[in-house]
Amino acid sequence: MKMITTTDELARACALLEQSDYITIDTEFLRETTFWPKLCVIQMASPDDAVIVDALADGLDLTPFFDLMRNEAVTKVFHAARQDIEIIYHLGGFVPSPVFDSQVAAMVCGFGDSVSYDQLVQKVTGTSIDKSSRFTDWSRRPLTEKQLAYALADVTHLRNVYRYLIKRLDEQGRAHWVEDEMKTLTSEETYRSDPAKAWQRLKLRIKKPRDLAILKELAAWREAEAQGRDIPRSRVLKDDAIYEISVQHPTTAAALGQLRTIPKGFERSRHADGILQAVKRAMDVPEDDLPSLPKGRPAPDGSGAAVDLLKVLLKMTSENSGVAPKIIATVEDLEKIAADDEAEVAALKGWRRELFGEPALRLKRGEVALAFNGRQVTLCEQGEPVERIVTSRKSSNRRTRPPRTKQTDTKANSDA
Repeated sequence: MKMITTTDELARACALLEQSDYITIDTEFLRETTFWPKLCVIQMASPDDAVIVDALADGLDLTPFFDLMRNEAVTKVFHAARQDIEIIYHLGGFVPSPVFDSQVAAMVCGFGDSVSYDQLVQKVTGTSIDKSSRFTDWSRRPLTEKQLAYALADVTHLRNVYRYLIKRLDEQGRAHWVEDEMKTLTSEETYRSDPAKAWQRLKLRIKKPRDLAILKELAAWREAEAQGRDIPRSRVLKDDAIYEISVQHPTTAAALGQLRTIPKGFERSRHADGILQAVKRAMDVPEDDLPSLPKGRPAPDGSGAAVDLLKVLLKMTSENSGVAPKIIATVEDLEKIAADDEAEVAALKGWRRELFGEPALRLKRGEVALAFNGRQVTLCEQGEPVERIVTSRKSSNRRTRPPRTKQTDTKANSDA
């Protein structure tokens, strides 16, 4: 199995691939010692062809690959696409389109939350993927035939998965649900790494506005340093150090060196000055201009009982529809719905509102009720007999659950 190593070979391969309506794509990369992912290998397949590209080959120009990613006539099929798209955005400066993420589609089609690629392949095709090359150092050359076969399997089996999911989505009338999910995945805002927003990655252990101002400045400084030096954030400054500095307010190198989370001698390094300057900028902010501490999640009136009821409804809806609860609504969504009928949450928009949001609001208003009949929970109109509702739901559920082969059902049961 030969890898593409020249620009001419890549151009010919991309010209062949772009003749198809869709291609499957995966990348292999390293990120342990860098901020930006280091692209090592690209795998692509059309219904009839499959190629592997050595992204580290000397003199290789990835322009033909980027042109293919921009081609609006070709659907790009990924599994768990975010990191692959991040690489393309970083190296090419754009987000590929149109995109289909098989992991998202699988959540809509009844395969549970965040199903892995090998699990999905096994359940759809009955094929078990050899995982022994999963932890390969993809930057080392030469790659073995076994490693190349493993890499190629990431796109060849994906063709069958894609065709299966497209068929199921069409049968269930849910193709537009997945299209809605792709809007966030293909937004450039998803992949912009703005230092000013880096503080949002941190779990806030801050209780004072001044401390928060320092934390924001430190997080922005660290993000810019990590990007500029292309090293992981933790190699610039660990999270624990940011928290301690934010609370202790050191303004001199000596004070910085006294902190428990600062390595010995770090206060004498050139990076210490950047930290102290960040602290000074935050200390100079007038009291009236200090940032407000983020408010906690809004609690529903009364108690958490309303949220608990909505959780039951969510689980019931997921089981009846075959859609993973994670993609329907989050716990935060439920808390906001419990507190406000007009909450600005995804669960009250689009297909989610029809599937779950509207029943949730009706449950909250007392127009419907959750009933327990035997082992099944169902949603009943007030005053309607439970038995009739259960019979109706069972009949409806048989039509909405995605059909699977006997072999697939066996695999799924063994996984459970």
